[in-house]
Amino acid sequence: MADQNLPEVTVETLPELLKDDRAVKVAGVDVDGILRGKLMAKKKFLSIAREGFGFCSVVFGWDMHDQTYFRELKISNKENGYRDVIAVPDLSSFRRIPWENNMPFFLVSFLDPDTHASLSACPRSLLKRAVDKLAGNGLAAMAGAEYEFYQFRAPQSHDGPERNSSSTASFLRDNPVNSLPFLTEGMFGYSLTRPVHNQEYYYSIFDTCAQFRCGIEGWHTESGPGVFEAALEFGEITQMADKAALFKLVVKSLGSKFGITPCFMAKPRQGLPGNSGHMHVSLVDKSGKNLFYREEEDKEHEWQDLRHLSDMGRHFLAGLVDGLADIMPIVAPNINSYKRLVENFWAPVTVSWGLEHRAASIRLISPPTSSPKATRFEVRVPGADANPHFVLAAILALGWRGIERKMDISIPPLGKGEDVGGAADKGERLAKSLKEATERFMRKESVAREVFGDEFVDHFGGTRQHEIRLWDEAVTDWEVRRYIETV
Repeated sequence: MADQNLPEVTVETLPELLKDDRAVKVAGVDVDGILRGKLMAKKKFLSIAREGFGFCSVVFGWDMHDQTYFRELKISNKENGYRDVIAVPDLSSFRRIPWENNMPFFLVSFLDPDTHASLSACPRSLLKRAVDKLAGNGLAAMAGAEYEFYQFRAPQSHDGPERNSSSTASFLRDNPVNSLPFLTEGMFGYSLTRPVHNQEYYYSIFDTCAQFRCGIEGWHTESGPGVFEAALEFGEITQMADKAALFKLVVKSLGSKFGITPCFMAKPRQGLPGNSGHMHVSLVDKSGKNLFYREEEDKEHEWQDLRHLSDMGRHFLAGLVDGLADIMPIVAPNINSYKRLVENFWAPVTVSWGLEHRAASIRLISPPTSSPKATRFEVRVPGADANPHFVLAAILALGWRGIERKMDISIPPLGKGEDVGGAADKGERLAKSLKEATERFMRKESVAREVFGDEFVDHFGGTRQHEIRLWDEAVTDWEVRRYIETV
């Protein structure tokens, strides 16, 4: 969906749009939410703008460190020669990169080279397929995203004066991870003084995001040493997923320039808060009217939390509750993700929901505490490490399944003051590890297979099995310190 505030970009208008440029940068999103792309000569870009171009499928055949998956998956493997898939530029995604001399930039989506259908594992395509189901029924989805993340000071490179993400990687190759210094020390959420310490960096992120069309609505320090939190500007759901991915690009790029390494890991340090990636979602009709708001208060329902939530909203919530445990590898995709999802750390650990309940997995936001047009669900399980396109696709797919089936909510709301995972919490305990989550995600009767199809589940599940195997084979510092002398 095009940004309504910008003139439409078409193949015909591209030559004029790019008349003063010599090159164009393009990027697509891989399964880990990482932008993978290249610089193209303008002449080349103009020649492929309509039909797309070949892009090596290996970005769907290797992990975040470019190691090919131990079990070859369908999209990219030795048998098919790691062939090209087709990358088609999304002209509505046009931006200029402020920190790279306003280089023009476009996002791409990936197509299957044989069928020219959207690639099963392409994150942008997965979300679009979910959105298209709504559009066929005259509906659209709106979303918001919030990210918490730590900042570490990049050490000086061993080989020279550089202080950037690469020098941090070199430092961590030879030093304990806990020796990497935080940007600031101590716990000071919502501080007005801490951002002054790194003022140029702090304001550069805010200003650059506005210029790069991934604007920040709220920007503050969060509790934790060197932790910031950004609430991105609310908008149409596919645009929001793009903005979330591009926000990370802004932060990482500027961080490197300032000698700072931002960290979106779910749990960077033991004993400190984790990094969440909360997502807000609502449905609207063609006029933009919020369809989760109940115009006439339901005073008779046994659960007062629902008195201002429409029937459609209730079915959507029921779908989330029913399917959440089956899509956990999407919202918690890494080994480290499950270190955040533990009791007593303000992170949800069960399938739970409640009106304005920040300890629940699904926080209902509605009147009387919000305006009718702001009625929505905040899904609080995802960490900052999750792929925003996959997360929003999953929320939408589960909710739409609930609407189509007119599902009823299967568990009562979590009461105020009740502990998540306590005796009063009737919700199922979410997976405690990526291995447990992936086994459930990939099982034959998984809701994930129903809403996403076998091809996506087998591919993404296979990528998580790769991550699990690497972890199973790893020998950690903790193990060596604990056992080297005593056993």
